[in-house]
Amino acid sequence: MDPHLLRTFVAVAETGSFSAAAQRLSYTQSAVSQQIAALEADLGTALLTRRPVALTAAGERLRRHATPLLARLAAARADVTRAVAPPGRLIVGLTPLAWSRRVSGALAVIRAESARLNTRVLVADRDRIVAASAGGEIDVALVDGFTAPNDPLPLPVAGAVGVAQDGAVVTVPPDHPLAGRRTLDLADLAEAYWIDAPVVSPLANLPVDGLRAGLRYEGADVAVLRGLVEAGHGLAVLPAGTADGVLLSRLVHRVELLTTPGAGAPATRLSELLGGP
Repeated sequence: MDPHLLRTFVAVAETGSFSAAAQRLSYTQSAVSQQIAALEADLGTALLTRRPVALTAAGERLRRHATPLLARLAAARADVTRAVAPPGRLIVGLTPLAWSRRVSGALAVIRAESARLNTRVLVADRDRIVAASAGGEIDVALVDGFTAPNDPLPLPVAGAVGVAQDGAVVTVPPDHPLAGRRTLDLADLAEAYWIDAPVVSPLANLPVDGLRAGLRYEGADVAVLRGLVEAGHGLAVLPAGTADGVLLSRLVHRVELLTTPGAGAPATRLSELLGGP
């Protein structure tokens, strides 16, 4: 039996419609009808009734065999592809403030160990990186945020591991009245004007309500955000290791790592180097 015909048969059986199966497979409806007819001619029996579309007894038997057969064929193709493919890939997704010299050093170690490794780095906001990890688009996710000491980040997925924690500071212009303070509580700054930087340091992710944005910065360059603060456009919260500012009490900057299941040895190696499981 032609696996293409089997795949079309399973699509019709699952959708209960020739037109819906055609849409799923990007075929015309007449092509689906012709393929089902060819499969029935090959087996010498009707597999589907037409009005309404339903499986015959023979069709029910074939469906039980077809699904695992197609799965085995897909597994065989993937296995052969892995055998002839380059040594592997490593796609790292991270938020801008999750990047550090430690991450750069770990990537250098892995690339030195496998010179032919196909390596990519994707930088985006936290929601985008978490979604890319859940969908298998990337192999390792490094995401950051500000939270209470020892609290995990409020991520929509399980399995994140903390790999770094630092103090948090509110960055202010040099001539700002708060510039001389040693510590502040974020709740005390509700009346200040802020820079909302949804990719770098989004106000929505800070554990306090009511902060007012005077300017929105949609880029991912931390240096640009610092420059906007220095020019007096508003305040921003950044990790203590990346900017000067007033230390925030009861708040830390935390970086967490997510590894996509089945991502491969390079992803596991990066997790080990960064302190993951």
